[in-house]
Amino acid sequence: MRSLVFGFVVVPNFSLIALSACVDPLRMANHVLGQAAYRAVLLSPDGGLVASSDGIKVMTEYSLGDAPALDLIFVVGPNPIPKRGLSTLTVWLKKAAGAGIPLAGVDTGAYLMAQAGLLDGYRCTIHWEDHEAMVERFPGIIVTQHFFEVDRDRYTCSGGVAPLDLMTYLLTQAPGSRQLANEVANHLIAERRSLTDTQPVSVIHQGRVTGAAMIEALRLMEANVAEPLTIVEVARFSGLELRSLQRQFKRSLGKSPERVYLDIRLARARILVQRSDKSLRDIAAETGFASSSHLTARYTPRFGAPPSVERVRRGRGLSFKDSSLS
Repeated sequence: MRSLVFGFVVVPNFSLIALSACVDPLRMANHVLGQAAYRAVLLSPDGGLVASSDGIKVMTEYSLGDAPALDLIFVVGPNPIPKRGLSTLTVWLKKAAGAGIPLAGVDTGAYLMAQAGLLDGYRCTIHWEDHEAMVERFPGIIVTQHFFEVDRDRYTCSGGVAPLDLMTYLLTQAPGSRQLANEVANHLIAERRSLTDTQPVSVIHQGRVTGAAMIEALRLMEANVAEPLTIVEVARFSGLELRSLQRQFKRSLGKSPERVYLDIRLARARILVQRSDKSLRDIAAETGFASSSHLTARYTPRFGAPPSVERVRRGRGLSFKDSSLS
């Protein structure tokens, strides 16, 4: 039986964990089957070493010009998304699509595919941090919050460890089977998630908040970012006394509700700063700050640099350190 050859295109600042989550299920599938049913090859625009977003370099086997025959092409996207320098990849992907080769976007790989016009008329997904930028930039594409999407010959997944879900789905297809996919997931100690499962993007999912009233309070905060509620309103709408709300936030999250609410708004603002082209004035308005200077005054001590500086760093292709709400 001929091996299926899956090509993984990595570009500078690609996600190393996403690449591993793509490749390792194929290795495990071959182990379970006792034969080399799947082959993974690494490619890059120019071949050679390519640095991931955490600085670790991987050696790619082929440049795009020297790529072997491929049955499926994965684009493992970078963080941040570069604005230039990927014309070679765009041309190559269009040629592959024209030849009828199925394409997959991993993490921001979906954005690069959309930029090349290869997701027009398709449903796709992307990491939740890039969801708004994707929707804004490509209004004609249906962008979901699912872990992965399958639409005809286009596959996309949200990055992180979500490629495990996409790959186990692909392993249910010939020459694989549902049993193979389940065995691979068991070997990798991974729970298989379905096409309808959605990405957790909320502080509610941090595992420290379980009470119904607390969850409702956080939902209210996350749903009212542009026009923030008062904490008194949050307490009333969630069915708690103000002092009870304050005690529960301090006990569960180690912060006051005011601090948590501000963190939620600043986190939303940072996503827009890093991943959209909106003006700081518009971002301030969308996240409940009176002006761009008001946003900057709160943003800078929280993230260690003003939003304008982070914009410059993004333009230079520098990566950003993630900040949690903890």
